[in-house]
Amino acid sequence: MTSQEYIDLESTYGAHNYHPLPVVLEKGKGSIVWDVEGNEYLDFLSAYSAVNQGHCHPRLIGAMMKQAEKLTLSSRAFHNNQLGLAEKKLAEKFGYDKVLFMNTGVEAGESALKLTRKWGYEIKGIPINQAQIIVAEGNFWGRTIAAISSSNDPQSYTNFGPFLPGFIKIPYNDINALEKALINPNVAGFMIEPIQGEAGVILPETGYLKKAKELCQAAQVLFIADEIQTGLGRTGAWLACDHEGVKPDLLLLGKALSGGFMPVSAVLSSNEIMLTLRPGEHGSTFGGNPLACAIASEAIDILEDENLIENAQIRGNQLMNFLQSLSQKSPLIREVRGKGLLCAIEINTDEDSPIAWDICLSMMKSGLLAKPTHGNKIRLAPPLCISENDIKKACQIIEQTILSYQ
Repeated sequence: MTSQEYIDLESTYGAHNYHPLPVVLEKGKGSIVWDVEGNEYLDFLSAYSAVNQGHCHPRLIGAMMKQAEKLTLSSRAFHNNQLGLAEKKLAEKFGYDKVLFMNTGVEAGESALKLTRKWGYEIKGIPINQAQIIVAEGNFWGRTIAAISSSNDPQSYTNFGPFLPGFIKIPYNDINALEKALINPNVAGFMIEPIQGEAGVILPETGYLKKAKELCQAAQVLFIADEIQTGLGRTGAWLACDHEGVKPDLLLLGKALSGGFMPVSAVLSSNEIMLTLRPGEHGSTFGGNPLACAIASEAIDILEDENLIENAQIRGNQLMNFLQSLSQKSPLIREVRGKGLLCAIEINTDEDSPIAWDICLSMMKSGLLAKPTHGNKIRLAPPLCISENDIKKACQIIEQTILSYQ
């Protein structure tokens, strides 16, 4: 079958809730993917940072096959011999008492909100059903009812109401707005992405996260870091919060926690917060299954053993230096932003312009896959295993494409 035939199948039988680039991928290895016609591409999206370790990492294949031959799912009605090992690995790696495994990133977000409310009522003493959670405008952590209730993006929430109450929305990177919102004694938590990925790789000012954590601590409010996309090496550190030495009260991990092999997410926190959950109050049939736990443990080890966090920092500097140089050559570029291997080009148009999409189509034809977000922002986030030569190759493609539009 041809690419177009596969695309037509999806259009006929699938829901139309995505607008992908017209490429049909068949296989991947490291930072390279191939389509059904055999064309080769540099992957500069990494499945939204889920394949930080690279596509089809052989160690993850091995861990998956070994565990799959023994036990894949037991449910949490019984113990399994992989869950405790994986919980210990994550707790010790990131310095927390307890780990709650879930599946998708949005489930981790939902779990963190429930934990925050429970803690707010039982520990802080907020009156029942009055808990508030502060969120930053421009956030994106999924498309459940809670996630879209916390969103200010019309594409996420239009015609999906009524919405969940209990959210206070403030501007991102505005410490004064946070300080004002924290005056409310019913605020239980502040949930934030250290870098807003889906919004277009929006970075806060240096010191913002540290000051925000200090304000939360003074107000007895939980600081919740959504590191689903920014965590596990993406920004050149284990966590984006590490760049400012900030330890969240609740840490959300996902995506690369399985290296792209299956949905695995986790919430990490203290005994005080996590033990507010009692048997029967929260759960998941697949959360903490032995297959997921074996894969997650190996995924963490790969990041460490192969120095992928260091490589993200080095290759990220290489990419950002190029992007900054390119921005001086092209008036089409409004701004470039990035940290580690999470970078973006903001095209000098409004969000309704098709130019960023057209640029991504042109780069695809030249062998590089990237995708716009919010219309005029092109996110660039290759697997953390990418080589110096592949970054150079990608830079050539990006430069040729951008300059051809002048």
